[in-house]
Amino acid sequence: MSKSSNKALLILGIILISINLRTSIASVGPLIPFIREDLGISNGLAGFLTTLSLITFAIFSLFAPSLGKKLGHGKAIFLGIVLLTLGVVIRVLGGIELLYFGTALTGIGIVIANVLMIPFFKARIPEQIGLMTALLSTGMSLFAAIASGVSVPLAIDLGLGWRGSLISWVGLMILALIVWIPQLKPQGSSQQREIFAPKNVWKSRLAWQVTLFMGAQSVMYFTMITWLPDMLIARGISPVNAGIALSYMQLISLIGTFFAPNLLMRLKQQSGVVLIVGIGYLIGYGALFLPNELITFGALTIIGIGSGASLSIAYTLISMRTAEDLTTAKLSGMVQSAGYVLAALGPLVFGISLDLFDNWNFLIWFLLAMTVQFIVFGWQAGKDKKI
Repeated sequence: MSKSSNKALLILGIILISINLRTSIASVGPLIPFIREDLGISNGLAGFLTTLSLITFAIFSLFAPSLGKKLGHGKAIFLGIVLLTLGVVIRVLGGIELLYFGTALTGIGIVIANVLMIPFFKARIPEQIGLMTALLSTGMSLFAAIASGVSVPLAIDLGLGWRGSLISWVGLMILALIVWIPQLKPQGSSQQREIFAPKNVWKSRLAWQVTLFMGAQSVMYFTMITWLPDMLIARGISPVNAGIALSYMQLISLIGTFFAPNLLMRLKQQSGVVLIVGIGYLIGYGALFLPNELITFGALTIIGIGSGASLSIAYTLISMRTAEDLTTAKLSGMVQSAGYVLAALGPLVFGISLDLFDNWNFLIWFLLAMTVQFIVFGWQAGKDKKI
């Protein structure tokens, strides 16, 4: 096979892996009413499915770099997608026990592939880090939106039920595994690059700056997708239109997701881009204080584009702030572990404040406070330095 064919297959593999990293999570939320009714479980137990995924992400992000070092990144990513596929199958085979076990397995598989993908393509095609980061984050975001939108139609309109709807994504996972097979062979160039000892990222000020930047954008994203529809409904917008508003915000984010990485790679320092996105957040969140549908639509446009750009910035900084591939893997694990812990806490913290004060403006103030963290740590993480 020619070098160009190998590269094309590699890029196709990265795209196929990326589109499988969110479908198994995003497809669950809309189906929770069906799962709850079929299995006879409480709202709390049903809602724990999402929390369980975030918990497994946070824990196993820390172990993924060691697995990548032992097996090689290509093989470890393949193993991650195998575990993801098994988890998706297992969780629809029985009752609540298998549902939880399978969900945990999908989380482990996703986080292995997610953490190792950035150091993998940095080692294999370092000249195209920007494009690969854009493809990775855009594929994840696009298919998360698609999975959210088609889960219920698959269950009801096609008569698949919630089990059939959830398992319908397995075909894409198997296709990704087949296309990924050539990447199981060790590559001399990447092996040569990995002889250098990785840095201890947990003792690095820069690593913590990148991590807290990722944490801030994760909190904002997961808090918004959790609570935005409720806030809009409380303001008199219909549940259907509130759902459309959330979908719009996620779809418009693809603009920022795709274009941010290539822009960042052209700049010596990325702090200015972080500042611009942060100012956009301040304007967008601030506009939400005004209960006007047109202003809200404009605000969600700004917030959505910023949200997509933020994810791509975080992933790009993981590559740009490290020199050695193993350090990249360790930073990726650290950043995503802390990011998911904060992501799990954000919606919970606001939910508690809503119970205590019953004031939706607290949501906006909370997001504005996270934006300040986003700017402060992103400004430092965006400077031209290496761990």
